[in-house]
Amino acid sequence: MNEPRAGRPIGQGTLPNGNLAIGQLRDSFEFLRGFVRNPAQVGSVVPSSRWLEQRLVRQAGIREARTVVELGPGTGGTTAALLQAMPGPARLLAIELDPDFHQHLRASLPDPRLLLELGSAERIADCLAAHHLPAPDAIVSGIPFSTMPPEVSDRIAAAVARVLRPGGRFVAYQVRAHVAGFVTPYLGEPDKQWEMVNVPPVRVFTWVKQPH
Repeated sequence: MNEPRAGRPIGQGTLPNGNLAIGQLRDSFEFLRGFVRNPAQVGSVVPSSRWLEQRLVRQAGIREARTVVELGPGTGGTTAALLQAMPGPARLLAIELDPDFHQHLRASLPDPRLLLELGSAERIADCLAAHHLPAPDAIVSGIPFSTMPPEVSDRIAAAVARVLRPGGRFVAYQVRAHVAGFVTPYLGEPDKQWEMVNVPPVRVFTWVKQPH
């Protein structure tokens, strides 16, 4: 759900400096097209800001993570920020429901650490198994829990709680607070912050899975 940032290395979702603005406009246009196709799945007409991207990196502990999952990567701005912050040996599994966004990610982010899956976030366990990935250290979600059927939101929340490693972090950025009602029964009370430098401002919820 995000926009690319200047300064990212080639091969991680950026273009040479002369073409950076064109790339940003192209991604923003693709994002708007996705919203028009299915507003319930996208949830916003504007890609996320670089300030939100960096807050997500910090909250999820991406610089220390080895296995990261992103739910609803959209046009890949947040995906590129996660890749830039991740350690070299880390892997990022991005699960996208929209076929056009999925193809856009394939074309714009040729990073060997990025593993792309087309489908619902409910399938997170199957996707991890298909790529022989261990329990993730961090899961970052931009999918709009407020516009999905409640039973789907609950299944996604339960799936996230099952696969996250003890001590791992689930970070969800949302315009509305519905996600907390679905995830809190599984992972407890979250840390809540606002990112105001974004259009619109969003809530950032962070859960840490407690060991049993």
